[in-house]
Amino acid sequence: MIAADDVGPVPLLLVHGHPFDRSMWRPQLARFGPRRRVLAPDLRGYGATGGATLGWRALAEDLVELLDDRAVPRAVVVGLSMGGQVAMELHRIAPERVAGLLLAATTPMAESDRAGRLAGAGRLEREGMGPYATEVLDRMVVPGSPAAAHVESMMRAADPQGAAAAQRARADRPAYPLHDVTVPAAVVVGTRDGFTPVEEARRTTGALPDAELTVVDGVAHLPNLEAPDEFDAALQRLLDRVEGRRGRETSDSRRESSDSGAGDERLAGGDLATRGPGSGTRSGRDGA
Repeated sequence: MIAADDVGPVPLLLVHGHPFDRSMWRPQLARFGPRRRVLAPDLRGYGATGGATLGWRALAEDLVELLDDRAVPRAVVVGLSMGGQVAMELHRIAPERVAGLLLAATTPMAESDRAGRLAGAGRLEREGMGPYATEVLDRMVVPGSPAAAHVESMMRAADPQGAAAAQRARADRPAYPLHDVTVPAAVVVGTRDGFTPVEEARRTTGALPDAELTVVDGVAHLPNLEAPDEFDAALQRLLDRVEGRRGRETSDSRRESSDSGAGDERLAGGDLATRGPGSGTRSGRDGA
């Protein structure tokens, strides 16, 4: 591989949850879009992306294809709920494309109730999205949340066939051990999240080698919409860590290149002039 400098902020890839679409990331697009490249796709079967996914891996392969199409070699990947699991699948199949990882309101565990997940998919096909939206709205956001109208509209607008296909695929997802995630990571969860308890988020944070946990008080399953300031602050801290590591790696690469060029020069005493590369650091912090 040839040597090259790579400057500018690392792009963001935002992966929405079920049964939502890319509009759930409006606060983050407004906050981060003016200063860095942000990709916020609709997953297969949701929003403006038609069709239905053929399997769980295919959802992550779609993201790899998007990164290729937009000439993005690496991105900080942010996923919420099912989107977090798709983000983990992306890291599993293409870790070189992930510069950092934020997992919000999600779990790395395999499906604990496959039969229930499949039954839920069948219900979406039979009944449409309306009954499901009514049933889960107060679990997605706290009652009376200003985000409730937007959340409900996303759920009701989702294609039942596409959402059902994604849920069938999700029922067969693997567990993600996370010990091989060597990039900086962050975990975000709300204290009133009935789908992802805070203790589950703590376990996820502990499984990651370099992760920070942010617990957002008083919000449910969609902290990026219910508490965008706190969510964005957690994301900014992750971006700062990613950029800091990137800067150190660039500095080390330049140093190694310089050392290599001088490696054949002999000192007056006849010894080779050598110098080892600098060592990296690793840290973890629980922000709860």
